Amino acid sequence: MYLSLSKIECLIVLILCACPLMAQTWRSALYPSDWEPGYQDNQGRFLHDFSYAGYRNGEHPIPTTIPGIVVDAVLECNADPSGQTDATQAIQAAIQKVSLAGGGIVYLPTGLYRCDGLLLINQPGIVLRGDGLFKTKLQFTKVVGMSYKSHILFKGSVVSSTDMPLRQDAPQSTKEIFLQTVGDLKVGDDISIGWVITEAFIAEHGMTGTWKAFNNQWQPFFLRKIVEIDEAAGKVVIDVPTRYIAKTRDQASIRKQSKYLKECGLESLSIGNAGDWESAWQEKSCQAISMEGVKDCWIKDVASFGTTSYEAKSYHLQSKGIRIADSKRVTVTGCKMENAQNRGENGNGYLFEITRCSEVLIEKCFASAGRHNFIQNWGFGTTGCVFLQCTSQKGWSFTSMQDKIGVPGFCEYHHSIATACLVDQCYLKDGWYGGNRRDWSTGAGHSVTQSVYWNIRGDGLSMLLSWQYGYGYVIGAKKIIVVTALAGPSAEGTSPEDWVENPDGTPTPESLYLDQLSRRLTRGESVWSQD
Repeated sequence: MYLSLSKIECLIVLILCACPLMAQTWRSALYPSDWEPGYQDNQGRFLHDFSYAGYRNGEHPIPTTIPGIVVDAVLECNADPSGQTDATQAIQAAIQKVSLAGGGIVYLPTGLYRCDGLLLINQPGIVLRGDGLFKTKLQFTKVVGMSYKSHILFKGSVVSSTDMPLRQDAPQSTKEIFLQTVGDLKVGDDISIGWVITEAFIAEHGMTGTWKAFNNQWQPFFLRKIVEIDEAAGKVVIDVPTRYIAKTRDQASIRKQSKYLKECGLESLSIGNAGDWESAWQEKSCQAISMEGVKDCWIKDVASFGTTSYEAKSYHLQSKGIRIADSKRVTVTGCKMENAQNRGENGNGYLFEITRCSEVLIEKCFASAGRHNFIQNWGFGTTGCVFLQCTSQKGWSFTSMQDKIGVPGFCEYHHSIATACLVDQCYLKDGWYGGNRRDWSTGAGHSVTQSVYWNIRGDGLSMLLSWQYGYGYVIGAKKIIVVTALAGPSAEGTSPEDWVENPDGTPTPESLYLDQLSRRLTRGESVWSQD
């Protein structure tokens, strides 16, 4: 027996079936189909253009072919792939060999490499590449004396010039900066745009008595490149728009920069640095991997792994996973960081951390069992960074190694007003927080402003707590508890209440970053060029 439907009946069925899908299709009022940068509603609410985040401003894929030589650390430098002897010096020798050749690949074949020391990459064009996740493993054994240090460190030696003062205030979302004089600036120069954290700036944000760590110090807010100069007008044009108003009142200025580390990468391997339990808790803020003072670099397909050591109790990381600091145009993609030992105070247990960076992209990464799995931390000047299609679970914080209970530890904006960042298409099985942290963390105060949570999903119990200074935005959130009401200490001074739009639905497009990038490139607005 079968059922035969007339053409009219078929049409009715199709319409009825389509209705739920049609009801779920919606666009944000702040992101119409003809959106362009600069669009605002009648209340002045707007979405920044986040499309500049990532390696080469997101305009080029991470390269697979690297210019230069390939050095096999085992065959050419005698690195031990069995894990029986220390391979640190051999791997560092391979790095040095590639460095002297002007760049290339340090290749680590499948195996376990015991490293009793630290690895440093401080020359451009060097990629440390393994055979794949859990095929090439680096086990770092040094635990004592690791406070504020990294087991693998990519480090530039950035130098900044003296101040070149602005002639007039630079509004947010502008590419044109007017200076008293352009001096010796030229197209292609790296610059930082910043200002002094004056008493007036602090008072303007209601942070008098709270913001203290950087008072009366010049702080870089935007790391940029000059793409055009009009010497007669005293104007420089930058590659990426500003994200906040820069005021002459606060001695806003440009500083020319040089000696970034560039075109370096870490790929296709696993890392573990957990060790003695008590020693891990004596140290502070130890990173497995750091990039500091870099541009156009990447970390791709890197995971943490657990040691078989009894003392490490199958933990993966001593404290932190991946940290990007004082850098721009970096992509971290396809990485997994899990199971931190030290998840206490003083900067421990952060699995993916961004500090004072511009346009960093962390995409398709997985974080589990850290204190704050994804985090912006410490100081002014984190702007335009994007967390795309990431997953966070089991975030948990402990007060000491004796603490057996602990408290939930959400992903969060942690310090000093991160500006215009995006959490996009992420899955949170714990939560994300941003608000007035007041005196916590040496006077963190307002931790975030003008940032967007877009198309966030949860497990029904996860939470999104958003109290941004001025406007913040939550656009599309499924199975996640959204809290924005102006009540409690975290909401103090953050009025107006953050914009929440269709918290139970899926917006169109599903990814704001990817759609904005496509639009920008379609408009022909490529900004990256070879330095």
